[in-house]
Amino acid sequence: MTMARYDIDGLQLELVTGDITDQEGFDAVVNAANAELMPGGGVAGAIHRSAGPELAEACRPLAPIQPGQAVVTEGFALPNPYVIHCLGPIYGRDEPAHERLAECYQNALNLAEERSLESIAFPAISTGAFGYPVEEAARVALRTIGRAAPQLKSLRRIRFVLFDDDSLVTHERAAREVLPDVA
Repeated sequence: MTMARYDIDGLQLELVTGDITDQEGFDAVVNAANAELMPGGGVAGAIHRSAGPELAEACRPLAPIQPGQAVVTEGFALPNPYVIHCLGPIYGRDEPAHERLAECYQNALNLAEERSLESIAFPAISTGAFGYPVEEAARVALRTIGRAAPQLKSLRRIRFVLFDDDSLVTHERAAREVLPDVA
């Protein structure tokens, strides 16, 4: 696993390549969900397969959700107690996309804080089938984390679990651009 680490106001931020369903030691993983919160392709499909059929049952009464919205369920068979489901924007359709994407990350952080969680792992929301350019999405995501960091009370560790090394390099570049004190 390739990794980069940053410290932002006492918050440990990690950028790694890997599998979002294999994040042991994290209180929650974030699902790049569809509006109906059902299994699909990409991250949502992987999380539902790993969590088991109970996850779809737990999601059913919470759907549908709107772009930028987040809801939480148990993690079931995942190694994480919780799954936070975020509906990212479809690029070019759910406008303003940058605001919807920032809301997605902020709402996930809010749900984690409400439950006094200490750690959360995110995928690169909206960058797969929803077509959000990775570099632009990385800047929105990391800027949102950077702005939220001083207000976070319980969260001490945030990890971005990225699909490949290219995505990792893109997120590292974005971190240097948008985060204070990151060189």
